[in-house]
Amino acid sequence: MNVIQQYLDKSRAILATVEQQQANIQTAARWFADTIRAGRMVHLFGSGHSRIMVEEMWPRYGSFPGFNPIVELSLTFHNLVVGANGQRQAMFLENVPGLADRILRNFDLSEQDTALIISSSGCNVVPIEMAELFQQKKIKVVALVTQAHLDQSTSKRADGKKLSDFADLILDTGAPVGDAMVQVPGLDTPVAPGSTLGGTLLINCLKAETARLLTEAGCPPKVLSAGVVVGTQRATELFEAAYDEHAHRLARLYAQVGVPSYVSEK
Repeated sequence: MNVIQQYLDKSRAILATVEQQQANIQTAARWFADTIRAGRMVHLFGSGHSRIMVEEMWPRYGSFPGFNPIVELSLTFHNLVVGANGQRQAMFLENVPGLADRILRNFDLSEQDTALIISSSGCNVVPIEMAELFQQKKIKVVALVTQAHLDQSTSKRADGKKLSDFADLILDTGAPVGDAMVQVPGLDTPVAPGSTLGGTLLINCLKAETARLLTEAGCPPKVLSAGVVVGTQRATELFEAAYDEHAHRLARLYAQVGVPSYVSEK
């Protein structure tokens, strides 16, 4: 079979898998909309290439404030591949126990918050601990995983628990075990992963449904929009307003964090 057609056919299967999860997408979006309406934030986290899904949610065209993208460069900076800041270090660090706690120490979390944790395998330590810590604070956790891969993989955590063990709701990218989807004649390893495709489909379904719920509740989101669609002046106004709203929401995550000081009492 034509390898291009292989990938396209596998992609259609992923689309079908996402389509079958509409009820779970609607539930997650309702949680997210409730958080945003309360003036709080949906915390987004993904290590490795799962960072792609974090940036797909916010900030980019067609997205809106209410999401806190937690991206650690030490876990996600792949461009150099080897040497200083290389891939070996990133893959090591995403399995260091305790790092998730250090990351979340920076934020004043609330039970009104929600979290979306992305990890295709669901088996690396830092995303698992992130979900565990959120749940300990009674924050609802949505896990975005590749279910088939997670089921056949071994957790890097000492107790064997996976991301799915600390999720209130699970969304499945629909990608296969190992992620790569295309078999090339004469090549003994498959190529062309599918989890990013499934992940971005899920992210944008969540985004659209959350926007619908916010709008119907009388809180239409400030969507980053192109000037060719809404006009240059309106686009500029939306960008400025959206970024300012993000700053105001983020300020609430820092205002009372950690050890009180005379500043926090002002």
